[in-house]
Amino acid sequence: MPENEELKKRKRRVDVLVISDVHLGTYGCHAKELLKYLKSIKPKTVILNGDIIDMWQFSKRYWPKSHMMVIHHIIKWVSKGVKVHYITGNHDEMLRKFAGFKMGSLEISNKLLLDLNDQKTWIFHGDVFDVTMEHSRWLAKLGAHGYDLLILINAAVNWFSVKVGGEKLSLSKNIKNGVKSAVKFINQFEQTAADIAIENGYETVICGHIHQPEMRTISTPKGQVQYLNSGDWIENLSALEYHKGTWRLYHYQEADFQDESIDETHAEDELLAMKDGKDLFQSILGEFQRESNYVIKSSK
Repeated sequence: MPENEELKKRKRRVDVLVISDVHLGTYGCHAKELLKYLKSIKPKTVILNGDIIDMWQFSKRYWPKSHMMVIHHIIKWVSKGVKVHYITGNHDEMLRKFAGFKMGSLEISNKLLLDLNDQKTWIFHGDVFDVTMEHSRWLAKLGAHGYDLLILINAAVNWFSVKVGGEKLSLSKNIKNGVKSAVKFINQFEQTAADIAIENGYETVICGHIHQPEMRTISTPKGQVQYLNSGDWIENLSALEYHKGTWRLYHYQEADFQDESIDETHAEDELLAMKDGKDLFQSILGEFQRESNYVIKSSK
């Protein structure tokens, strides 16, 4: 059996895939690991729940080839008829003016309501609950740049730690878990999402934004709801998968195919020349056109 047919046969079937907070265009993005994961599954519906492309920090001119390959793989799904919902987040908020836009099986929206197995499922990014985003946008953007710098420092620390026989650390996760205000914010975020979902009669609510993968039932005097968070592809490398009526949290680190030799800084990647966001979108549209033409020719 040819190798490509063998790979297709091995792909896991997933009814609904939810990923968020990929932050393509930043040093902390694990694009290679994400691409490997995407190639290992065969989803029917894909939900990109915000902050897929980090447009806040795109001015750094950092756009490795592996980041474009993630975009290309998603475009390939769209070209083959896989339903892809792009839900906008705060780092890709410039896309919010295109809410309602459709191109093939791709649709851009600010929120999504699905009926899965007679369960009303409410999906949105979650930055609407962030007070910093609402009142101090400049502070949030400054924090994003600081976070990206911390990820770079973390990569250097982990490289040295592994060389001397130590374990990898997550500085940002340790800081987040150690600061009471951060823990309080996460708890309030989850509770607020649950309260609104229950008031509207939703059985499931799915968010991103806080980079905290979670799957639990939250109960209040008014009822209960299943709260899910897809996490991120900066620290947790996680996603949500829905298949045969059941949700599960996917963690890349627990996958059988993970490759420990992957360079987390993507230093060996070829940097693609991108002048600005417009240049990036032109490149993405070009990829879509090429992939669409390829699918049409292959089907003849």
